[in-house]
Amino acid sequence: MADHKDKDSILHLYNQILPKLAERIYQNLTEVFPLFDDFRLEKMADTWTKDKTNPTDKEISLENGNVAQIGLRLQLLGFHRAGADAFDLAKDLLFKLEHTSYTVGPSPDKTWLEKLYFEPWSSAELTDIASRWSEEVVDDLTQQLQQQG
Repeated sequence: MADHKDKDSILHLYNQILPKLAERIYQNLTEVFPLFDDFRLEKMADTWTKDKTNPTDKEISLENGNVAQIGLRLQLLGFHRAGADAFDLAKDLLFKLEHTSYTVGPSPDKTWLEKLYFEPWSSAELTDIASRWSEEVVDDLTQQLQQQG
């Protein structure tokens, strides 16, 4: 197994770790989903940002092992409550993929965890990241409702 960013290390995160996080996030937010008409929690890969440290003419893709970010994207669509304007909420959980390690956080400039490729995730780490991110989703929702006053 490689100890740097390549197709296998990225696919491992994309196919093994992201679904485990998504499962925990889904469990954390089960009370939030009914407030909206629809929701989506999907894996995503950034196929438009070129890797500055490893320029290549290859198409940016998971298969080529040259994506800069992967993650989860939550879309909550059509909040509805009497007296409140309907709104949508979107939030990303990003894995910024560096050469020998990656960081996890709610935005490119906010890091909650840094790991080496193929370094196993503990159950506590999965639970912690899912909980922190779910709390931010609830905070965003609360702020949106307060703005509507």
